[in-house]
Amino acid sequence: MTDTASLLLNWYDKHHRILPWRITPAEQARGMAPDPYRVWLSEVMLQQTTVEAVKAYFNKFTSQWPDISALAGASQDDILRAWAGLGYYSRARNLKACADKIMAGHGGVFPRELAGLRALPGIGDYTAAAIAAIAFNLPHAVVDGNVERVVSRLFCLTTPLPAAKAEIRIRTQGITPAERPGDFAQSMMDLGATICTPKRPSCFLCPLNEHCLALKNDEPQRLPLKAPKAEKPLRTGMAFVAISENSRVYLQKRPEKGLLGGMSEVPNYFAPGADKADLSRAPFATDWRYQGDITHVFTHFTLVLAIYRADNLPEHSDTGGWWVAVDKLKGEALPTVIKKAVAQVLPTAFNNTERKPADRNA
Repeated sequence: MTDTASLLLNWYDKHHRILPWRITPAEQARGMAPDPYRVWLSEVMLQQTTVEAVKAYFNKFTSQWPDISALAGASQDDILRAWAGLGYYSRARNLKACADKIMAGHGGVFPRELAGLRALPGIGDYTAAAIAAIAFNLPHAVVDGNVERVVSRLFCLTTPLPAAKAEIRIRTQGITPAERPGDFAQSMMDLGATICTPKRPSCFLCPLNEHCLALKNDEPQRLPLKAPKAEKPLRTGMAFVAISENSRVYLQKRPEKGLLGGMSEVPNYFAPGADKADLSRAPFATDWRYQGDITHVFTHFTLVLAIYRADNLPEHSDTGGWWVAVDKLKGEALPTVIKKAVAQVLPTAFNNTERKPADRNA
C-alpha cells in the first residue's frame, strides 16, 4: 500500500463522515458489508447534487423501495414523484430502467465487473467504478469533483479541467490500493469535502500535507485550473397557470423523451427568442393575465418565463391533462421550474416543503 493510501485510510478511520448510505469501518469490522443497491442509488442521486440535498431523498427512497426488486416494481410516475425537486430527471427515469434490467437480465443481482455495470442504463464510468470499489471492494479509481481537486493539488497538475481528467484518473488509479479500495475512494471524497475544499483549504489538518506538491509550491487554492465557461444562452417563453371554478390547477405531462421527460407541468412554451406575449401558445382561449416573470437556470441555458393566470375556468376533460387541488400539488411530479411558475400565482402552494436544488438538466 502506498504511503498516500495508508495515511488517508488512517485518517478516514477516525474522521469519516456518517452518511445514510455508508457502511463505516467500524461496521465493516462487525461483519456488515456495503449493499450494492444502496451504493448505486446514492451515487446516482449524488451526480451533480450535494450530499445535504440527497440525504432526505435517499432516506425516502430506501424507506419506500428498500431493495432493487421493490424499485423495479414501482411505476415510473411514482419514482418521478418521489424524485421531484432533485433535478436531472433523466436519472430518475434511468433508475427505473436499470432496476428493470437488473431484475430481468441479472436475476436481481448487480454485476460485479465494470463492463457489466457500464452496460446498465444510467451507469457511466464514474458510477461503475464507484459501485465496483465501494460495494465489491475492487481496486478501481473513483474520480468525482472532490477527488479531482485533491489529486490536482497532490500532484500539482496545472492542465486545466476538463483536459486534465485523463491524467487525474491515471494518477488516482496509481494511488488506489488493492486493500480497502472502497474506503480509499470514500476517504478521498471526504478529504475533498471537508479539508481540501475549493476555497481556504485546511492544509494544516490534511493527512497528506507533507506529500502535497501544490502546498510545497504555496498554491493549493489555485488548483485545479478550469477552462473558462461559455456564457449560457437565453431562452424565453410563457407558462400558463389555469385555475378552475373548483379552485383546481390544470396540469399535463411532458413527453417521455427530452428535457424533464415524463414530469408533470402547467402548460408552457419556450425557445430562443420566443415572444413572451404570444398567447396563441396558451392551452385554451380565455382571459389570461400577466403575473410577472421567473428566471430558472439549467445546465446549458437560462430560461425566463412570463407567467400568465386564468381563473374560474370550467374543468375541460378533453384537453389531455388533469385538474389538481392546490393542496395536492405537492404530491405531483413537478420539477422546480414549474413549482416556481405556480408559486408566482399561488405563493402558498408549496408551503412546508423543503427548498430543493434547481433542475439543472434533463
